[in-house]
Amino acid sequence: MPFTRIAVRAGKPAPYRKALTQGVHRALMEVFKAPEDDIFMIVTEHDADNFVFGRHYLGIERSDDLVMIQIAVNNTRGQDQKKALFAQIAENLAREPGVRREDVFVNLV
Repeated sequence: MPFTRIAVRAGKPAPYRKALTQGVHRALMEVFKAPEDDIFMIVTEHDADNFVFGRHYLGIERSDDLVMIQIAVNNTRGQDQKKALFAQIAENLAREPGVRREDVFVNLV
């Protein structure tokens, strides 16, 4: 049962935030084979003072549109499956709602 937190800068419209949850959930279903109704997510919005990140960390240029995604899952997935999940989330969010791949940050805990 994955539990997901998605953090964005304040001001994104509801359809944008919904597309984020849908894109992440689709990736979890496709890659981790999570059941369709296994969806537990919290989306939080933060002002600039409370949304701190390395804009150039590891040579990746991030913008104010950064989406931070933290997924709590059992440690039963291999490195290849985790990498596939990261790639699928980035692909899904690039498609809808149009997040740059460089602005997708995923952390599994």
